[in-house]
Amino acid sequence: MRLLVLGSAAGGGYPQWNCLCAVCRLAWNGDPRVEQRSQSSIAASADGRHWLLLNASPDLRGQIVASPTLGAGARGKDGESRASPISAVLVTNGDVDHVAGLLTLREKQRFDLYGTRGVLDVLQANPVFSVLDPAVVALRPIRAGEVAEPVEGLEIEIFAVPGKVPLYLEAGEVEIGAEGEMTVGVRLSAGGRTAFYIPGCASVPDHLRERVRGADVLLFDGTVFHDDEMSEAGVGVKTGRRMGHLPIAGDGGSLHAFDDLGIGQRIYIHINNTNPILVEGSVERQAVEAAGWRVASDGREIEP
Repeated sequence: MRLLVLGSAAGGGYPQWNCLCAVCRLAWNGDPRVEQRSQSSIAASADGRHWLLLNASPDLRGQIVASPTLGAGARGKDGESRASPISAVLVTNGDVDHVAGLLTLREKQRFDLYGTRGVLDVLQANPVFSVLDPAVVALRPIRAGEVAEPVEGLEIEIFAVPGKVPLYLEAGEVEIGAEGEMTVGVRLSAGGRTAFYIPGCASVPDHLRERVRGADVLLFDGTVFHDDEMSEAGVGVKTGRRMGHLPIAGDGGSLHAFDDLGIGQRIYIHINNTNPILVEGSVERQAVEAAGWRVASDGREIEP
């Protein structure tokens, strides 16, 4: 199995284009302790020739150009006018930072689009996504617990995790932590290796702990370090939990939620621009590393 981190930041990327929080200000000032990050997405393959995208971020074109393995030149032959190693896409929810990149894939490229029926219905209800020509883009609804092979040799299974509906679908009182079709995690298996990709998660119930036990890789929601860090930074009023993201630190946080489960590599991904773990050497970065976690960065290949 090959895993490529295309983007490691949460919505808006890092630094966020209009943000002057303390962490973003470091990037604007060229501080060497931080590096720019695009919005969350990874790619997976079993043979290095056919690739599955997990989430399509608004930064997808730049991510493809920065990853020669995914560019048209990696598979194109003389005389071909359209070619790409990207054979399938799976979206884990309907959030803008996970589906907007689908619009980048509108140029008559053949691929399969996987997602829950609920998320695919949301996309189909929005006429802008009709630019994905059904003659070449096949919708593949997938249910929790169903096993599929979107690209040769790579097995996937989705499962519900605690979450919420996308921001643009919020109305009235929003249910946080619901487990259904709107937020899922993904198990990827190939070559005797298993990885889990869970970029959004509101809590870690016991059944989720048991599901990931013994995994070779866990890529998990690292959106905020402190639940209230956006308000403390003066850039928002919502807590991490209100946004459907479990904080790293604090009571019930993710820092120690997966201890003693025999997981080979634990890696935080989908990291908000306010999160101080983005700063090399920060107290918060040291804390996650001391607890056995690593922080994802763009362009990195993970070997399960």
